[in-house]
Amino acid sequence: MRTRVLAAAAATALAATGLAVPLATSAAASEPTEPPPLTSDFNGDGYADLAVGVPSGTVDGKARAGYVSVVFGGEYGLGPHGVRRVTQATVEVPGTPEAGDRFGGAVTTAYVNADRYADLVIGAPGEDIGTKKDAGSVTVLYGTGDGFATANTAARGDATGAAYGNALVAADFTGDKKTDLAIGAKDKVVYNSKPGAATTGLLMDDRMGGRAPVMTTGDFDEDGLTELAVAFYTESEPYIRSHVQLFRYDRGGDFEGDFGLTWSSDNSAANSLAAGDFNGDGHDDLALGNCREIADENIDDPCGPEELTKGGGIHIHYGDGDGLVWKGQTLNQDTPGVPGAAEPGDDFGNALTAADFDGDGHDDLVAGAPGEAVGSTKGAGSVTVLRGGPQGILDAAGAARATTYHQNSPGILGVAQKDDAFGTALTVGDHDGDGRPDLSVGAPGEDASTGGVWDLPSGAAGGSVINPNTLGLPASSDPTAYGAVLGR
Repeated sequence: MRTRVLAAAAATALAATGLAVPLATSAAASEPTEPPPLTSDFNGDGYADLAVGVPSGTVDGKARAGYVSVVFGGEYGLGPHGVRRVTQATVEVPGTPEAGDRFGGAVTTAYVNADRYADLVIGAPGEDIGTKKDAGSVTVLYGTGDGFATANTAARGDATGAAYGNALVAADFTGDKKTDLAIGAKDKVVYNSKPGAATTGLLMDDRMGGRAPVMTTGDFDEDGLTELAVAFYTESEPYIRSHVQLFRYDRGGDFEGDFGLTWSSDNSAANSLAAGDFNGDGHDDLALGNCREIADENIDDPCGPEELTKGGGIHIHYGDGDGLVWKGQTLNQDTPGVPGAAEPGDDFGNALTAADFDGDGHDDLVAGAPGEAVGSTKGAGSVTVLRGGPQGILDAAGAARATTYHQNSPGILGVAQKDDAFGTALTVGDHDGDGRPDLSVGAPGEDASTGGVWDLPSGAAGGSVINPNTLGLPASSDPTAYGAVLGR
């Protein structure tokens, strides 16, 4: 442990000077091939690490070229154990930094190759591919004992404005025990079942209004295959379109070896999705954050009772082994047990994540409300931890067990200020190695849009704050500043 801490401290000091940290060689062939349970442990030290995408970052004088800040976990959580700044100027990373690439526009983690080190998957939706402007690209950067080693391109946009890499998730969709990627693009999602090469196929396409699709994964029908959940909407001509949909890969069945639509909530739009077993019955459930009805056509209240969408509502579809049950639970900040009050602009549920923080066998749901006013301070933002239980997030009486945190809460560092947007992005990982997940909360409006990330141990008050200043990184004043994009 002492060796790890000293090495991490040295890496932190080196990063603060602005000097490059040498990259490691590839993993030894004798290392185990079964991945460990930590999905974001890039250096294999037993602690989850955190990847922060900063697509607005300036690199080598190129505005919005973008970078990813990797903050290593350790005995004391995030912050004291080293940081890496990964850009397209980093050794082994394909490409070069160019204005508007937005490298880090989406970030996820996965075990792409058969070693014990997690790998980092990075989207650059503004990347030019040849003469195709803003076609977009996806890079896989492979973890090693010292952090990272080689990298390759996993996707290249096929047309001008295709914006490949504006959203990312990783899972084994095909059931071959290997990692696949689902990649958001303009008005479609593509997939790569062999991320070691830039070979993609079409997973689905529809009008998305120029927005990145919202995606998460889970086995919602208990067939042993991970499904992809996608949310998207458009309110522009020629028609209004909004859906939350599930797609499943079928090896030679109904969909003839490709992805097919298995479930759809028409006319509902969600700004975030999270999967978890909230009622502890062994089946994955799906939470729709800041859910609202877009078009009143075929389905009544696709996000639950309409009055519960005020200020941002969360609608949960529970799995029963055969798939998602249509009638679920709906809550907002007017629900009994949820602190605060539902007000327009709160954006309650605009970000979601899930984990079992208290170890009771029920996943808990965390909802960010980046527009929440704290007292008279507008847009300061908050996060609410909603405890799972035998009935789910709500009990039999329709009440929640919840705790809300903001920068004026006891034990939370900092002070709530206008437009901090605390709760814009959320993710979880065991950063301090105590066997319990920790909650990371992004606030890109912190310090005049310099941004920051709060790490709350076991989803409770305490922990640390990391930001470009404390890590020795260049700041970027932009709506997608530090803390707007968190890897998961």
